[in-house]
Amino acid sequence: MLSKRLAGTAAICLLLAAGATACGDDKVSAAKLDTAKLSAEEIQKKAKDALAGATSVKVVGAISSADQNMTLDLAVDTQGQCKGSVTMPGVGKFELLGDGKQVYLKPDSEFISNVAGGGADGAQAAELLKGRYISGVKDDPDMSELTTACNLKDLTKSFLEDGKSTDLTKGSAGTVNGTKTFSIKSKNSGGDEIVVHVATEGTPYPLRIEKSGQGGGKADFTDINKPLTVQSPPADQVIDFAKLKSQVKPA
Repeated sequence: MLSKRLAGTAAICLLLAAGATACGDDKVSAAKLDTAKLSAEEIQKKAKDALAGATSVKVVGAISSADQNMTLDLAVDTQGQCKGSVTMPGVGKFELLGDGKQVYLKPDSEFISNVAGGGADGAQAAELLKGRYISGVKDDPDMSELTTACNLKDLTKSFLEDGKSTDLTKGSAGTVNGTKTFSIKSKNSGGDEIVVHVATEGTPYPLRIEKSGQGGGKADFTDINKPLTVQSPPADQVIDFAKLKSQVKPA
């Protein structure tokens, strides 16, 4: 029960991050993006190719649905490293930390109490954790999906589904965090509109994505290619997820 609830809640944060990435192989030049001459499809391809060549990205955003709101602040690189947090008002917060070999999850007491079912079960889990990180999520079938969020290349693969979007059209010029951009719009298989804001000067990275409909929200991409340094937590601050599950017994 603990693993399914924890994985189900945490997996929501992957939806926005997965839709925000792109895939491609071509090298990208740093020339100014000529949006007047390029079609929406050509702009989209350049943005995909640009992000595919990035070595690291920081994703900062918010996502909302009928059931839950959340904010995401996560830096990810191509070496399997990640560092950041996910916050859910009324549910709690958890940190993600990946050192390239292991992925660690550190929920606060409010989060672990809620996902463990509250009451004695939640209190027991919170007491066992005592602020420690959870390891072993890569090896758990219910938790392994979380590791996707800690590798930029894995995230780019998940974009392929949204890559089948329809009605791709050109938007308008704008700015994102002080950088000039141009937007392209499309609809996914569910009819939700997706707007991607692409940098028009320098490498045409996608700098913001906005999605309407169920699970809609906004994510900004910053610190592109900024080196990410992650230190594994000390052994005495880590508990294995399999051990945690075995010790958390329903009340």
